[in-house]
Amino acid sequence: MSAFSKAKGFKKSKAGTYLSIGTTAFGALAVAKQVRAARDEHDTLRLVDAVVTGAAIVTGIALLLRELKRLGDDDVLLG
Repeated sequence: MSAFSKAKGFKKSKAGTYLSIGTTAFGALAVAKQVRAARDEHDTLRLVDAVVTGAAIVTGIALLLRELKRLGDDDVLLG
């Protein structure tokens, strides 16, 4: 089995999905910092960018949670 196919399999695993959720949530810290800086500098354009980026993070996490649920539904042991 090649390293690529192992990595591809990990991405579709529960552990890979949890890792993706964690790294995506970690991005929320950068967005919060960007929002604070934009508010301090009264920079509306940066604030809008941070809000849009935050919405993308929320959507990404929702998609990953859905994938996690789907992986759980496929698990024979979970019923």
